[in-house]
Amino acid sequence: MKNTNRIWLSVIVAALFEVGWVIGLKHAAGLWEWLATGIAIVISFYLMIAASRTLPVGTVYAVFVGLGTAGTVVAEIVLLGAEVQPSKLILIGTLLLGVIGLKLLSGSKHNGKGGVHS
Repeated sequence: MKNTNRIWLSVIVAALFEVGWVIGLKHAAGLWEWLATGIAIVISFYLMIAASRTLPVGTVYAVFVGLGTAGTVVAEIVLLGAEVQPSKLILIGTLLLGVIGLKLLSGSKHNGKGGVHS
C-alpha cells in the first residue's frame, strides 16, 4: 500500500509538471523558457508512463489529465490573472470529483502489470 501511495504521488507530480508545460507552451518566449517547457514535458510523461506500469492505465491517464486540466485553470487564474468564471469553477470541481472517484474505485486491486483483478 505504501508503494502504491508513492506511485499515486508521482502521478500528482506528473500533473504538476503538465501544468508547467501547458502554460509554457502558451507563454514561452525565450530559449530558457522553451527549454524548461521541454524538460517539463519529458518529466511529466516519464512519471505518468512509469506509474501506468503498476497502476491501471486508464485511471492513471484520467487522473493525470484531470489534475493537469484543473491545475492549469487554477494557475491561469492565480498566476496570470485570468477571469474567474463561476461556471468554469463548478465544472472543474465536477472534473475533480470524477478523478477522485476513479482513484477510489481503482483501490489496490491491480495485478502489477497495469491491469485489474476481477
